[in-house]
Amino acid sequence: MKAVLLAGGIGSRLYPLTLSVSKQLLPVYDKPMVYYPLSVLIMSGIREILIISTREDIGSYKRLLGDGGRYGIKLEYKVQEHPKGLADAFILGEDFIGENPVCLILGDNIFYGMDFSEKLDLVVKRTTLENKATIFGYTVNNPQRYGVIELDSDGYGISLEEKPINPRSNEAVVGLYFYPNSVIEVAKTITPSERGELEITSVNDYYLNTGELVVEKLGPGFTWLDTGTPESLLEAGQFIETIEKRQGVKVGCLEELAFQKGYISKNRMLDQAAEMKDTSYGEYLIRKYS
Repeated sequence: MKAVLLAGGIGSRLYPLTLSVSKQLLPVYDKPMVYYPLSVLIMSGIREILIISTREDIGSYKRLLGDGGRYGIKLEYKVQEHPKGLADAFILGEDFIGENPVCLILGDNIFYGMDFSEKLDLVVKRTTLENKATIFGYTVNNPQRYGVIELDSDGYGISLEEKPINPRSNEAVVGLYFYPNSVIEVAKTITPSERGELEITSVNDYYLNTGELVVEKLGPGFTWLDTGTPESLLEAGQFIETIEKRQGVKVGCLEELAFQKGYISKNRMLDQAAEMKDTSYGEYLIRKYS
């Protein structure tokens, strides 16, 4: 399986913060925002990842993450000249994806919860072996801001809406999606919405109508954060700080996750940590693994 990480857009809701800096490079407590979705992909066991961003910002991601070798993964980059909707990622990434199933993750989404790695493993296997698409639902108080999935009493999806005025449920579709390879052709056939974009909801609706969509509920004890506004960005930073200080963990620590997955050696991880020994990030790795 391969993955596409979307780090484009202009981040207008975060102006003036994003007038000179890509939203997904803004700090969330002690690391760049993009570290968090990238950590989800590493946890999923996906080692080939395409990062899509704007022509103005793509160089910043290359400087930050390089070719991915630091984490034992392979990163490639693609420019999206104009925002055309989330589903455009599959068309832009067609050559990269090839004949593989694919995961799409949004660069401004943060996930944290127990047993998340195990859930991701199951979803990857189901996508690969059964050609099923998977989306994740999370209960929110303001579903009008998101794509919304309506579930029946057994937890199966029965309808999807994009930012509805009168939502049929409080179940938001989060920015993490798994699809069989057929998603490339599906993306090519959907009709642009009224705002001229290829909506990911249209893709999900296709798989819902063909009976190939699975909804995974992210329930109590799980946290999903969408960092698209100043308030939610601040909330995310405070959440990460609280978790790290209370539990003694480092959320979204790419070197640690790469080591745990066997992608890099302990010595290599510690050598890289030594480069950051004067930071809480580097100090954490040195203290825990030396």
